[in-house]
Parts: sequence; C-alpha cells; structure tokens
Amino acid sequence: MADDRSATLVRMVLPEHTCPFGVRAKQMLEGAGYTVEDCILRSREEVEAYKAEQGVDTTPQITIGGEHIGGSDDLERYLADAG
Repeated sequence: MADDRSATLVRMVLPEHTCPFGVRAKQMLEGAGYTVEDCILRSREEVEAYKAEQGVDTTPQITIGGEHIGGSDDLERYLADAG
C-alpha cells in the first residue's frame, strides 16, 4: 500500500451532470488527509476517450502514490484497509 498522501482523481463533471461517485471519492480522499489532484473530464467525448485510453469502464478513477486504486468502491475498500 502506498504511503504517499497525494492522490489523483479523474472524474466526470459535465454541464448537465456531475458524477456523484466522483464527488464522494473526493470527499473520502480529503477526509482521509490526501492532497487531491482533481482532473475533470468536461464532456462525454473526454469521458469516453479517457475510458478507452485507460482500459476502464467507469469514472471516477483514483491513483494514490502511483498505484492505481480503481473507482470509488475500490477507494472505500483501500481506505478501510489502510485504517
């Protein structure tokens, strides 16, 4: 498990929709004391391109200390294991 207290969060914030899982992930990270690099995908095209490029099915995606954690459910498990 990474001990770096910085995280990268890639999440979807579209004009018509803000992903609640991305909001939740940011809150969990900040609540756990992480500095968050918040990378916003602002269009459906950006979201689809990111998912294709990264080989993932969903956003948000979280990386901590260079270790890919996964989505918000994965983050919740990661933080529970770290505590």
